[in-house]
Amino acid sequence: MGDILVLQGSPRPGGNTARLAQALVDGTGGRAEIFAVCAHDIRPCLGCEACAAAPGHACVQRDDMSLLYDKLLQTQTLAIASPVYFYGISAQLKAAVDRLHTPLRGAFPLRRTALLLVGAAHRPDLFDAVLAQYRLILSYFGLEDAGCVLAPGCRAAGSIENGDALRQAFELGRRLAESAG
Repeated sequence: MGDILVLQGSPRPGGNTARLAQALVDGTGGRAEIFAVCAHDIRPCLGCEACAAAPGHACVQRDDMSLLYDKLLQTQTLAIASPVYFYGISAQLKAAVDRLHTPLRGAFPLRRTALLLVGAAHRPDLFDAVLAQYRLILSYFGLEDAGCVLAPGCRAAGSIENGDALRQAFELGRRLAESAG
Protein backbone atom coordinates (compact mmCIF):
# COMPACT_ATOMS: atom_id res chain seq x y z
CA MET A 1 0.00 0.00 0.00
CA GLY A 2 1.22 3.48 -0.81
CA ASP A 3 1.45 6.38 1.60
CA ILE A 4 -1.45 8.10 -0.14
CA LEU A 5 -4.89 6.67 -0.86
CA VAL A 6 -6.99 8.07 -3.70
CA LEU A 7 -10.74 7.43 -3.53
CA GLN A 8 -11.79 7.58 -7.17
CA GLY A 9 -15.54 8.01 -7.42
CA SER A 10 -16.33 7.99 -11.13
CA PRO A 11 -18.51 5.22 -12.56
CA ARG A 12 -16.79 5.75 -15.94
CA PRO A 13 -13.60 3.67 -16.12
CA GLY A 14 -10.84 5.53 -17.93
CA GLY A 15 -12.84 8.77 -17.94
CA ASN A 16 -11.72 12.27 -17.03
CA THR A 17 -11.89 11.74 -13.26
CA ALA A 18 -9.96 8.47 -13.49
CA ARG A 19 -7.33 10.20 -15.62
CA LEU A 20 -7.03 13.06 -13.12
CA ALA A 21 -6.63 10.60 -10.23
CA GLN A 22 -3.97 8.72 -12.19
CA ALA A 23 -2.05 11.95 -12.82
CA LEU A 24 -1.89 12.52 -9.06
CA VAL A 25 -0.68 8.95 -8.53
CA ASP A 26 1.94 9.38 -11.25
CA GLY A 27 3.18 12.51 -9.48
CA THR A 28 3.74 10.55 -6.26
CA GLY A 29 6.17 8.20 -7.97
CA GLY A 30 4.28 5.10 -6.88
CA ARG A 31 3.53 6.19 -3.31
CA ALA A 32 -0.20 6.30 -3.91
CA GLU A 33 -2.90 3.75 -4.56
CA ILE A 34 -6.26 4.26 -6.25
CA PHE A 35 -9.35 2.73 -4.68
CA ALA A 36 -12.00 2.83 -7.41
CA VAL A 37 -15.20 3.04 -5.39
CA CYS A 38 -17.40 2.02 -8.33
CA ALA A 39 -15.50 -1.23 -8.77
CA HIS A 40 -16.58 -2.32 -5.29
CA ASP A 41 -19.84 -3.25 -3.62
CA ILE A 42 -20.29 -0.37 -1.18
CA ARG A 43 -23.81 0.18 0.04
CA PRO A 44 -25.20 3.38 1.58
CA CYS A 45 -25.14 3.83 5.35
CA LEU A 46 -28.25 2.51 7.08
CA GLY A 47 -27.97 4.98 9.95
CA CYS A 48 -28.59 2.14 12.39
CA GLU A 49 -25.66 3.06 14.68
CA ALA A 50 -24.94 -0.65 15.27
CA CYS A 51 -21.25 0.04 14.57
CA ALA A 52 -21.07 2.08 17.79
CA ALA A 53 -21.54 -1.04 19.93
CA ALA A 54 -20.19 -3.76 17.62
CA PRO A 55 -16.82 -5.38 18.34
CA GLY A 56 -14.20 -3.52 16.33
CA HIS A 57 -16.97 -1.11 15.30
CA ALA A 58 -17.90 -3.49 12.49
CA CYS A 59 -20.73 -2.46 10.21
CA VAL A 60 -23.73 -4.80 9.97
CA GLN A 61 -23.49 -4.62 6.19
CA ARG A 62 -21.25 -7.23 4.66
CA ASP A 63 -19.83 -5.45 1.65
CA ASP A 64 -16.52 -4.11 0.37
CA MET A 65 -16.43 -1.14 2.73
CA SER A 66 -14.34 -3.31 5.05
CA LEU A 67 -11.60 -3.23 2.37
CA LEU A 68 -11.67 0.55 2.40
CA TYR A 69 -11.60 0.66 6.20
CA ASP A 70 -8.49 -1.55 6.17
CA LYS A 71 -6.76 0.83 3.76
CA LEU A 72 -7.76 3.92 5.74
CA LEU A 73 -6.26 2.38 8.87
CA GLN A 74 -2.88 2.54 7.08
CA THR A 75 -2.78 5.95 5.42
CA GLN A 76 -2.19 9.53 6.50
CA THR A 77 -3.16 11.24 3.23
CA LEU A 78 -6.46 10.79 1.45
CA ALA A 79 -7.23 12.28 -1.94
CA ILE A 80 -10.83 12.28 -3.12
CA ALA A 81 -11.52 12.37 -6.86
CA SER A 82 -15.03 12.79 -8.20
CA PRO A 83 -17.04 13.95 -11.15
CA VAL A 84 -19.53 16.63 -10.16
CA TYR A 85 -23.13 15.65 -10.88
CA PHE A 86 -25.81 18.22 -10.03
CA TYR A 87 -23.31 20.13 -7.86
CA GLY A 88 -22.30 17.15 -5.74
CA ILE A 89 -19.93 14.22 -5.74
CA SER A 90 -20.98 10.98 -7.40
CA ALA A 91 -23.57 8.85 -5.60
CA GLN A 92 -21.14 5.95 -5.36
CA LEU A 93 -18.49 8.09 -3.69
CA LYS A 94 -21.07 9.71 -1.42
CA ALA A 95 -22.08 6.26 -0.17
CA ALA A 96 -18.47 5.52 0.79
CA VAL A 97 -17.98 8.92 2.44
CA ASP A 98 -21.19 8.50 4.45
CA ARG A 99 -19.96 5.12 5.67
CA LEU A 100 -16.99 6.90 7.26
CA HIS A 101 -19.46 8.04 9.93
CA THR A 102 -18.32 5.23 12.18
CA PRO A 103 -16.46 5.19 15.49
CA LEU A 104 -13.72 3.35 13.59
CA ARG A 105 -12.74 6.68 12.00
CA GLY A 106 -11.05 7.59 15.29
CA ALA A 107 -8.43 4.96 14.50
CA PHE A 108 -7.65 6.33 11.04
CA PRO A 109 -4.24 8.06 11.08
CA LEU A 110 -5.43 10.58 8.46
CA ARG A 111 -3.76 13.97 8.73
CA ARG A 112 -4.59 15.61 5.42
CA THR A 113 -6.82 15.37 2.42
CA ALA A 114 -6.82 16.61 -1.15
CA LEU A 115 -9.71 17.07 -3.55
CA LEU A 116 -9.89 16.49 -7.31
CA LEU A 117 -13.10 17.51 -9.08
CA VAL A 118 -14.18 17.26 -12.70
CA GLY A 119 -17.28 18.94 -14.11
CA ALA A 120 -18.85 19.37 -17.52
CA ALA A 121 -20.06 22.95 -17.11
CA HIS A 122 -18.05 26.17 -17.18
CA ARG A 123 -20.09 27.88 -14.42
CA PRO A 124 -18.02 29.86 -11.91
CA ASP A 125 -20.02 28.30 -9.06
CA LEU A 126 -19.81 24.72 -10.38
CA PHE A 127 -17.71 23.38 -7.51
CA ASP A 128 -18.96 25.63 -4.67
CA ALA A 129 -21.26 23.11 -2.98
CA VAL A 130 -18.63 20.35 -2.92
CA LEU A 131 -15.95 22.77 -1.72
CA ALA A 132 -18.20 23.94 1.11
CA GLN A 133 -18.79 20.36 2.25
CA TYR A 134 -15.07 19.60 1.92
CA ARG A 135 -14.14 22.57 4.13
CA LEU A 136 -16.69 21.52 6.75
CA ILE A 137 -15.28 17.99 6.83
CA LEU A 138 -11.72 19.35 7.17
CA SER A 139 -12.79 21.54 10.05
CA TYR A 140 -14.82 18.87 11.84
CA PHE A 141 -12.02 16.30 11.75
CA GLY A 142 -9.13 18.74 12.11
CA LEU A 143 -7.58 17.68 8.82
CA GLU A 144 -5.12 19.68 6.76
CA ASP A 145 -6.15 20.70 3.25
CA ALA A 146 -3.37 19.36 1.01
CA GLY A 147 -4.79 21.06 -2.09
CA CYS A 148 -7.52 21.02 -4.70
CA VAL A 149 -7.53 20.54 -8.45
CA LEU A 150 -10.68 21.72 -10.21
CA ALA A 151 -11.33 20.79 -13.84
CA PRO A 152 -14.42 22.47 -15.34
CA GLY A 153 -15.54 22.08 -18.94
CA CYS A 154 -14.71 18.38 -19.22
CA ARG A 155 -17.85 16.79 -20.61
CA ALA A 156 -16.50 14.55 -23.38
CA ALA A 157 -14.29 11.59 -22.54
CA GLY A 158 -10.67 12.67 -22.85
CA SER A 159 -11.44 16.40 -22.77
CA ILE A 160 -9.39 16.75 -19.58
CA GLU A 161 -6.32 16.39 -21.79
CA ASN A 162 -6.99 19.89 -23.20
CA GLY A 163 -6.51 21.82 -19.95
CA ASP A 164 -4.01 22.31 -17.18
CA ALA A 165 -5.66 20.02 -14.62
CA LEU A 166 -3.51 16.95 -15.32
CA ARG A 167 -0.32 18.93 -14.74
CA GLN A 168 -1.81 20.40 -11.55
CA ALA A 169 -2.76 16.92 -10.27
CA PHE A 170 0.72 15.58 -11.08
CA GLU A 171 2.31 18.48 -9.19
CA LEU A 172 -0.04 17.98 -6.25
CA GLY A 173 0.96 14.32 -6.16
CA ARG A 174 4.64 15.29 -6.21
CA ARG A 175 4.13 17.69 -3.28
CA LEU A 176 2.18 15.08 -1.33
CA ALA A 177 4.94 12.51 -1.78
CA GLU A 178 7.66 14.99 -0.82
CA SER A 179 5.89 16.07 2.34
CA ALA A 180 5.17 12.46 3.33
CA GLY A 181 8.91 11.98 3.81
